[in-house]
Amino acid sequence: MMDGYPYVSPFKDRHGTTRYRFRRAGKSIYLPEVPGHPAFEEAYSAALEGREPRQAEIVVHPKAIIPKSFADAWRLVQKGIEWRKLDEATKYKNERLTKEFLNSKVAEGDPTTWAKIPVSDLRRRHVKLILKEHGDTPHKAKHILTAVRRLITEALDQDWIEYDPSLKIGWRPEYTGWRAWTEEERAQFEARWPNGTMPRATYALALWTGNRRGDVAAQLWSDVDFVKDRITVRQAKTGKVLRLLMLPMLKAALIDLPRRTDTVISNAYGNSFSEKSLTGMMAHWTNMAEMGPGCTLHGLRKTLGKYLAEEGATSKQSAGILGHDDLDHVELYSKDAEQERLAVDGMSKLLKRFV
Repeated sequence: MMDGYPYVSPFKDRHGTTRYRFRRAGKSIYLPEVPGHPAFEEAYSAALEGREPRQAEIVVHPKAIIPKSFADAWRLVQKGIEWRKLDEATKYKNERLTKEFLNSKVAEGDPTTWAKIPVSDLRRRHVKLILKEHGDTPHKAKHILTAVRRLITEALDQDWIEYDPSLKIGWRPEYTGWRAWTEEERAQFEARWPNGTMPRATYALALWTGNRRGDVAAQLWSDVDFVKDRITVRQAKTGKVLRLLMLPMLKAALIDLPRRTDTVISNAYGNSFSEKSLTGMMAHWTNMAEMGPGCTLHGLRKTLGKYLAEEGATSKQSAGILGHDDLDHVELYSKDAEQERLAVDGMSKLLKRFV
């Protein structure tokens, strides 16, 4: 008998481990764990009272992360070096899409979300179903696939899984994106906004440097050299610093522009624009020029890419100006011009033969 535990005696099992047994009225009950442990105490009380032991109720915190789940992979992704290298705009976009996936239901009528599912349970059919659900928004589907693959890659790095279930699942929707401005639209905007005005400067920076809207808003006067005709573009998205030739059209738009703050583009109060506010202002300026929809800042970036292609610039030359790492992305800007040039060259050969 043990002090404090009537009817309980310790013994050694065949492995030499000390265990505990409750014996009373010819009946033996083996007790789990050791004296003082909650499981031992409950089993001992149940034996004394002649009832079945009660099972402890496990309450899972609503925000608890299940080990090796997609939510767990997302937690590790955000701690990784690659994630910390991304700019804030890219982080925001990826975080929004990843959370949309994590909070989506695994199956209709089932409240379980993908956040709680072990990554090892993902199958190819699941990936295809996720893409199918976004069939009406193919570009969004492509970005969600990228987000899911980031979680899968983390699971592979952690040895939670041995293969990528999304491997070779292609999803390349036809690219449309922002369209280039037409010659007529450019002429209409320039007629309404002459050199020396803020709308014309914004337009010229976006067109003749291929700047993204955030980089246009952040362009500094200190990076503009009117003597050497050079302009330095600092890309927030890629972290690249591009030193470009300042074309006469850009120089003419900037040289008489009022300098109200450190940034080239500023509002009437002398403050810099944010990305979103500059997008809104471009819509306002095009509307004042009585132009139709679709003339965007990013469309001017595409316009420059189109012009470069039409003049025979190589993909690497265009990438050096626009700041792309992926040459396939550069070709999205130039495919129309390339098709036309090849077609004309080919037909010209026939012209020489038959005419």
